[in-house]
Amino acid sequence: MKYKRILLKLSGESLQGKQGYGLSVEVLQSYAEQIRQAVNSGLQVAIVIGGGNIFRGLQGAKRGFDRVKGDQMGMLATIINSLALQSALEENGVRARVLTSIRMEPVGEYYSKARALECLAAGEVVIIGGGTSNPYFSTDSAAALRAIEIEADVLLKGTRVDGIYTADPEKDPSATRFETISFDEVYARGLKVMDLTAFTLCRENGMPVEVFDMDTEGNLMRLLGGERIGTLVHM
Repeated sequence: MKYKRILLKLSGESLQGKQGYGLSVEVLQSYAEQIRQAVNSGLQVAIVIGGGNIFRGLQGAKRGFDRVKGDQMGMLATIINSLALQSALEENGVRARVLTSIRMEPVGEYYSKARALECLAAGEVVIIGGGTSNPYFSTDSAAALRAIEIEADVLLKGTRVDGIYTADPEKDPSATRFETISFDEVYARGLKVMDLTAFTLCRENGMPVEVFDMDTEGNLMRLLGGERIGTLVHM
């Protein structure tokens, strides 16, 4: 197995599937099955999920919401998604625990590095909800922060795209995918991997990032097995 401990960042938008809003049972089951296989292989898995399928703070601000309140609503959306994934994992026989960056027992336990590591060592999937608990920080930033805190081997960014391209492949048919790329080259080319705060946090702390298509069944295990199906961003 390529890694021993990962932080998997999942897109909130992907959880809505084809219905355009909310939670898709089919997508949740697909994710749960892929994560179950990873756990059964002996991997320690921590997860951070976005909330864009329910509410995005920045979009709320554009519609007249106070930005801080909008971001707080977005944090709650990530916790709803965390509970949904926990339920799907448990239905698939995987022990999972939701830790929240905002105190809200009994919905989830309050996050700490020590508690997260304890749960991971016990074979549980740790789902960290609530973002960083601070407004103006995305769930990408939360994923970067938690990956560094728990000393993950890599941050896996599961998206609907199979990696990083020279240009937007939907707009430019000649765009080609990178198998590997350095943080510095991503900066130099102005490529969009994640928001700049999250990206800089990973770069400054030597946290590699792999971007891959999580929505294709089986891709997580293929990547963990060493197949080059996404893009690795390295120092």
